[in-house]
Amino acid sequence: MKLCFLVEELYRHDGMPLDVVRRLSSWGHQVDVVRPGGSLLRISEEVRAGTHDAWVLKTVSGGPGLTLLEAAAAVGLTTVNDARSIRAVRDKVLTSVIARQHGLPVPVTYSAPRATLFADVPDELFPLVVKPADGSSGRGVRLVPDPGHLAEAERAGEGQLIAQPYVPNPGSDLKVYCLAGEFHATLRRSPLHPDGPVEERAVPLSAEVAAVAGKVGAVFGLDLYGIDVVLGPDGPVIVDINDFPSFRQVPDAVSRLAGAVLDLARTGGTARTGVPAFAPRIPAQPQTPHGQPHPHPEADMLAAAPGAAQI
Repeated sequence: MKLCFLVEELYRHDGMPLDVVRRLSSWGHQVDVVRPGGSLLRISEEVRAGTHDAWVLKTVSGGPGLTLLEAAAAVGLTTVNDARSIRAVRDKVLTSVIARQHGLPVPVTYSAPRATLFADVPDELFPLVVKPADGSSGRGVRLVPDPGHLAEAERAGEGQLIAQPYVPNPGSDLKVYCLAGEFHATLRRSPLHPDGPVEERAVPLSAEVAAVAGKVGAVFGLDLYGIDVVLGPDGPVIVDINDFPSFRQVPDAVSRLAGAVLDLARTGGTARTGVPAFAPRIPAQPQTPHGQPHPHPEADMLAAAPGAAQI
């Protein structure tokens, strides 16, 4: 297959997705890497030519890559994930509205251009978690214990903010990753408790949380994604949704993700069919040792000539 990876400047030297590019190339596929934030783009040739079987985006919020992915989708090319789905989870204000409309367990959400404006939030909803509406990877997340500390939460240049009631937790979040219907769970240190004694590791995934994660994919039309879940006193609560996350701590993540990209490129995924491409499945934890090759059919092509990866 011939694939195009759109890699924003922030991830230019990142192992995810560049290790995936290398793995696909080693399986005999041609993978072109385009840097939309650092190179001249010949839009007519790059998009309208339609020479790639699928386009894959590793984006930052507000980066130019999403527009290019949307252009590819507009002319009928296969994208992983669907560009509209990425847009819906990149804007956390929009994410909250869509999620609550479909009954997903997301906290009540407020939005404002400055942290001090959250003073009008009812006192009983404090403490608040405040973060940028277009943030990712835990950047800019802070805990505001009461209205009197809102001025201390002010930061310049963040743009629109959201605030949600804090969900009591032991200092860790559950990160659930989905790779084309295959779910993995990892325990991660909460960005609100950066000094907490948490051993980050793969953990078993309960049926309750798996059902929530599967519904996220169905509601937003995502095939590759991650959700941050806090196990609160009333059950799992979704505190973030990300397209193309790090897949950290997933056993043999590079091969699993490379295989999922190929499968989605062939089937078109949710974007083409309107339904998730694969039935949800939860592998036993851990399924394969770290560093061992994932038994995807493409592994048999290791002897093939590598593709034209441009990194």
